[in-house]
Amino acid sequence: MLQYILKRILMTVPTMIIVAVMIFVLIRLIPGDPAVVMLGDIDDATLLEETRQAMGLYDPIVVQFATWVGKVSQGDLGVSLMTGENVLSALLERFAVTAQVILLSVLIAVAIAVPAGMLAAWRQNKPTDFIIVFLIILSLSVPSFWIGIMLILVFGVGLDWFPTLGFVSVFEGGPEAIKYLVLPVAALVFGEMATVTRMARSSTIEVLRLEYITHARAKGLKESTIMFRHAFPNAFAPTLTIIGLLLGGLLGGAAVIETVFTLPGLGRFLVEGIYARDYPVVQGTLLLVALIYVVTNLLVDLLYPIFDPRVKL
Repeated sequence: MLQYILKRILMTVPTMIIVAVMIFVLIRLIPGDPAVVMLGDIDDATLLEETRQAMGLYDPIVVQFATWVGKVSQGDLGVSLMTGENVLSALLERFAVTAQVILLSVLIAVAIAVPAGMLAAWRQNKPTDFIIVFLIILSLSVPSFWIGIMLILVFGVGLDWFPTLGFVSVFEGGPEAIKYLVLPVAALVFGEMATVTRMARSSTIEVLRLEYITHARAKGLKESTIMFRHAFPNAFAPTLTIIGLLLGGLLGGAAVIETVFTLPGLGRFLVEGIYARDYPVVQGTLLLVALIYVVTNLLVDLLYPIFDPRVKL
């Protein structure tokens, strides 16, 4: 087990190196001068030249990359040109906001979507299946930002049940802070459920057609026993992959939802950094997003053998 884990971790190293190179190069293809952005409206040619020198913009691209990698390896992602904050501290602070919203929404979505997908597969081509498939199509067809706006209009503005702006951490605000999570979490759950339900349904249908399920039914086992003891473990394995990708993508920053609900999260921070040509923020955020994807996929790989005995460590 330990050898497998170490092998998987080592395999992430070349991935992160390739990602780091791509991030560094692509960021420098964005039009705009970060020194000009940093100075703002100050019209001073001498100061502009000194700022470019201090930022190393005149160094060869290889030297700039080596300098950046050296600092990153020491936990130094630079200072934001927008806010003057330490980028690493700013990212961790905003990631804490994103994580609270995303983890709660994914847990709720999975708790609803997996049983719904299995129910649809069990009742395939029956009214229950048609209703669930219709809801899946409806959910996939409606943009998440529209759902968010509708939730704000109905439950925030109309009924005045929940706050529509701002964010309070559950670790600081206690039970009252949950009110700030309800609407963004609900908007995300509506979209996430569709993807997970569709995969759970299709994988369960495939498993229910296998011979060992037919054999279990021939032995007279209850349908509930067949579904949860025999079908669920094998059917959940492909769904776990989708959940991992979904979780990694959302933790990387649900920019649209964070913008709609003005959440100070990772995705919104990245968008603001792109508009401001803030190299340190964009590079640091994208690197963190890539790391989240890699770690999430690693965890999925380690969980796979638990649900699918055919996968050996």
